[in-house]
Amino acid sequence: MQQSWLDLRVVSRRTEAEGIIGLVLARPDGGALPPFTAGAHIDVEAGPDLIRQYSLCNDPRERDHYEIAVLRDPASRGGSVAVHDRFREGDPIRVGPPRNHFELQAVRSTALLIAGGIGITPLLCMAEQLAATGAPFSLHYCTRTPARTAFRERLARAPFADRIVFHFDDGPDAQRFNPGALFTGAAAGTDAYVCGPSAFIDWVHTAAAEAGFPGENLYREYFAGDTSSGAAGDTPFLLRIASTGETIEVGANESAAKALARHGIEVPVSCEQGICGTCITRVLEGEPDHRDLLMIDGNDEFTPCCSRALSPALVLDL
Repeated sequence: MQQSWLDLRVVSRRTEAEGIIGLVLARPDGGALPPFTAGAHIDVEAGPDLIRQYSLCNDPRERDHYEIAVLRDPASRGGSVAVHDRFREGDPIRVGPPRNHFELQAVRSTALLIAGGIGITPLLCMAEQLAATGAPFSLHYCTRTPARTAFRERLARAPFADRIVFHFDDGPDAQRFNPGALFTGAAAGTDAYVCGPSAFIDWVHTAAAEAGFPGENLYREYFAGDTSSGAAGDTPFLLRIASTGETIEVGANESAAKALARHGIEVPVSCEQGICGTCITRVLEGEPDHRDLLMIDGNDEFTPCCSRALSPALVLDL
């Protein structure tokens, strides 16, 4: 399965905050783009064999352009630096059609949107949609300093500005983010959405659990996987291809996707961290060891880019 691409252009580039740029992307002919829903992301071809995922942060009702924001992170795997250095206004850019693994649910009571740093991007889109439908919500936006806070002008002008609470690490103690207090005081039926760095999400998730907030009402999207974990102590396992009966061994130090590729079976892979969902594959038999960040439940799917097996073998629907 090959990636389908949209050939767009960067129609504008601006500095959104310290180290963060915003790009507006559109068709060269100004035509309509594929629709998207709040929480969706697109694949961006940042360079040869360099594909990264960025959340869409404009109003989902807008069909003539996509907006993304990218934090320059020298410690990342190179995608953000490539986007910052390569793309200028007027440049061509290839992106994949929108996909969504972070869907906004129908509001039952109220929605809590909790952003850590650049994690504001999908939540800003959600805030736009919730405001448009008149649904009750609040947005808590946590950053290190005001200078590193993206979209401050846009948020100040937003019709939902009175529902936004900023929390700065360098600010007074009284305005620091306290997730425990937030979840303890949440009304019944509240849904919470959190996005940001892994450590931030884990902190919020732990606070929610300690406050007794229902886990099934907490939705999260990570902006980076933990690429340091999983290698030590891994053991080989087998993959069986349902259509041919072929058996493939996955070595202790390789991914299932790479083992499949060695045998000429190409599974589409993008982020290689279990974030984007591109490589999700159906499992017919066996118990996967889920190492993705997509909250896949059960044993009928797994991500071969990073997940492994708890059973001796997995039978794949390939």
